[in-house]
Amino acid sequence: MDNQTTSSSSTIIAALSTLTPSQLSRITTTLSTTFHHHHRRLASLLSSPTLFTHTLNHLYSLSLPQKSLLIAHHLLYFFHLLQPFFPTFPPYSRRLRLRDLDSVLLLLYFCEIRQYQPNSLDTSPLHWHHILTSHFSDTVLKLSGLQMSSFDVLVTFVDRVVKCRRFVSAKGCGGDMARREMAASVGAVVALPSVEVKSGGECVECTICRVELGKERDVCELPCQHLFHWMCVLPWFSKRNTCPCCRFRLPTDDVYGELEQVWDAVVKIGRQISHPLENQIVG
Repeated sequence: MDNQTTSSSSTIIAALSTLTPSQLSRITTTLSTTFHHHHRRLASLLSSPTLFTHTLNHLYSLSLPQKSLLIAHHLLYFFHLLQPFFPTFPPYSRRLRLRDLDSVLLLLYFCEIRQYQPNSLDTSPLHWHHILTSHFSDTVLKLSGLQMSSFDVLVTFVDRVVKCRRFVSAKGCGGDMARREMAASVGAVVALPSVEVKSGGECVECTICRVELGKERDVCELPCQHLFHWMCVLPWFSKRNTCPCCRFRLPTDDVYGELEQVWDAVVKIGRQISHPLENQIVG
């Protein structure tokens, strides 16, 4: 494994190591159920030549950035499965359409075939369905998760997340999920409360316009408790999702931005403790 892969694996393992045995058990159950669902969907896709052809044609119609975006959605969904156990994760409300799920599962399966049988797809696409179906049949017990222990489920999850992240980082519009400005989610901004600045209290000014916040209702309060004029903060959030004072981040509708927020949360959690699970997984 290269340094980036090792670092990503260690970060995820460290975050998982903060959970209690009970939480780990619940996570593995959730992940196992998800893997079963995805494997059944892949089996249905491969067992139907018509569905396989339609899905393959859909993949052909997508540009490389669009394929990256598809995998980014898929990666975000996997992180979402951990959200109940890590309250610091930003909220997630996206759902993949069934056609997109089929497409991303097929795309990832192509990557797997290419990894383990590099030359098997160096033939006419007319033969790909047979090749993938044969490979799937040979490994059906492993893929279905019937022989996977809880530990195996976690290893598979870490491997899947790292592979998806590498693909998104290398091929996606988001680069290496580098920090960049992005607009705040409209829903998140609309949900911000309007507050009234009390008279006689401490003098507070709007950081954006540098004008004192008078006794008025046209004041917005962020979750970090910083206050701004609505007329000042709305244009700000149309371009950025961070608090002008402390850089607290609101949710964003940008998929790569959401991934960046989730990954930052994983890194922060992982840095808090040592990670004893790492030696078990890598060993």
